[in-house]
Amino acid sequence: MNARPPITVAIARFEDLLALGLRTLLAGDPSVSVVAQDIAHERVPVLLRAHRPHVLILDVGALRDLGGIRELSVQFPDTRLVLLGQGLSTAESSQLIAFGASACLAKDAQARDLQNAIYLASRGLQLMVRGVDDAGGAHVRPSVLTQREGDVLLLLRQGRSNAQIAVALQIGVETVRTHARGIYRKLGVTSRRALIALPAASEQPQPQPQPPPAPTPARPARRRVASRAAARRPRHR
Repeated sequence: MNARPPITVAIARFEDLLALGLRTLLAGDPSVSVVAQDIAHERVPVLLRAHRPHVLILDVGALRDLGGIRELSVQFPDTRLVLLGQGLSTAESSQLIAFGASACLAKDAQARDLQNAIYLASRGLQLMVRGVDDAGGAHVRPSVLTQREGDVLLLLRQGRSNAQIAVALQIGVETVRTHARGIYRKLGVTSRRALIALPAASEQPQPQPQPPPAPTPARPARRRVASRAAARRPRHR
C-alpha cells in the first residue's frame, strides 16, 4: 500500500523566533513538506503560483486589510490559508475565516493546534482556536459564514448600502438583508455601525511591554540593620 504524499506547506515571513519555531516543528513532521519559507507578503502570490502548496501559513499582522485574504482564497482555491495572529478575538477570527481562511490561531498557540490546523486545512476543513474573549481550547468549525455572506460582509465593511450591494452581487435587496442579519448574528454584532467599527486584522493593538517594578529603596533597610547592630552593642557606663 502506497503511503500518502506529504502535505506541502509554504511559510510566509514571521519574526525570527517564531519563524525558527515553525521550521523546527514542521521539519520534525514526516507528513509535511515545507516547499518555501520566509516569503515576503508582497511575493506570496508569486510563490503560490510557482509551488502551489496545499497550505500557506501567513502572518495576520502583515495583511493590509481583510480583502487580501479574500483575494488569495479566490485566486488560489487549492491552497488553504492558516493564519497566525496576536490577540485575536473570536469576532476577528470569524471575519478572517469568512474571507476564506481555513484556520485562524494565536501566535502562542500550542504546537499540536497548529499541526491539527494544517492537517484539517489540507482536507478542506476549518479550525479556529477560541479568541481572547473565550475560554481556551480549539474547536473545528464546519463553516462560519457562507461564501455569499463573505461577499456581503466585504461590501458592508466598505459602507455600501443594501441597494448597492444587491446591484454589485446581482441579488435581491431582501436577500442582502437576510445575509446581513446572518452576518450580524455570527459575528456577534447588532448593527451595521458595530460591524464597520470592528477593527481590521492589520489594526489590532499590539500588547505593550509592562514597566519593570520600582526598586525597593535600600536606605530604610540599612537603618534597620544599623538599629539591630546598635541593639547588640554593649553599653559602657
